[in-house]
Amino acid sequence: MRNGRTGKQPDSTKPDRWMSLAIRYLARWDRTSAQVEQFLLRKGAAPAQIQQTISRLSDLRYLNDGAYAERWIEIRLARRPMGRERLEAELLLKGVPEAVAGLAIREALRDLDEDTLARRALVVIRRRGRQLTPAQSVRLLRQRGFEEETIDRMIGDHTRHEECDR
Repeated sequence: MRNGRTGKQPDSTKPDRWMSLAIRYLARWDRTSAQVEQFLLRKGAAPAQIQQTISRLSDLRYLNDGAYAERWIEIRLARRPMGRERLEAELLLKGVPEAVAGLAIREALRDLDEDTLARRALVVIRRRGRQLTPAQSVRLLRQRGFEEETIDRMIGDHTRHEECDR
């Protein structure tokens, strides 16, 4: 549709408008394709415009859900170690497809087992000056998505270390 006086297309139908908006959105933080899609939808883009924009962004390598998942996992594990289940749940909430999330997690945790991750989670808390009771440790590890068997081993290790310190 053209404006009668100027003969120009209104802004909302220009494909470059959606591309420009998406690039500005991506400039702030790393995002998933699903997050960009939701953003453009909220801004009023039509589904065809959204798909075209996401396709262009992917072709230009501005969007890559696999790379996003790898970077996110690395940062997340450094700041707040957690179990595989919790990592996957958070990635899925961010719109990373299940297969992509699973692959990124397997790759990132290739050399790490659950016990190592659980120990890291407890060490990060202790570095911040907090001493946790066994019950608090259990609660923290459950919140971070660790399996019960892993939690039992960590609490057993924690109890043994306390007994040795006495």
